[in-house]
Amino acid sequence: MALDSKIPSGPMEEKWSKHKMDSKLINPANKRKFTVLVVGSGLAGGAAAATLSELGYNVKCFCYQDSPRRAHSIAAQGGINAAKNYQNDGDSVQRLFYDTIKGGDFRSREANVRRLAEVSVNNNDQCDSQGVP
Repeated sequence: MALDSKIPSGPMEEKWSKHKMDSKLINPANKRKFTVLVVGSGLAGGAAAATLSELGYNVKCFCYQDSPRRAHSIAAQGGINAAKNYQNDGDSVQRLFYDTIKGGDFRSREANVRRLAEVSVNNNDQCDSQGVP
């Protein structure tokens, strides 16, 4: 049995943007027919669950802690990098992609890391607007 990671086909730089363009839209009247499972209630999981439920989906949010307030986002000591490309910074999606693959000892799925690099700017801006330090 072969595992299917559901990574879109095509060149690395175009996988996810092509996938977004080829995906069918969900009619707002049909959103209640879908149940979305969100695993984790930290910053990302909580924001995803709240946003998807505001959009009209049935959402179930699961956490492994004793309560949803005990998410590890509060105790995180690292951070997420983004290809913000400030003046004279030299950042780019390609550079963040390469650094993340190399930093993970080349054990990551390249297509997923590429997607992370592409959406990193918007993710950081969203965290900033939520007041995340």
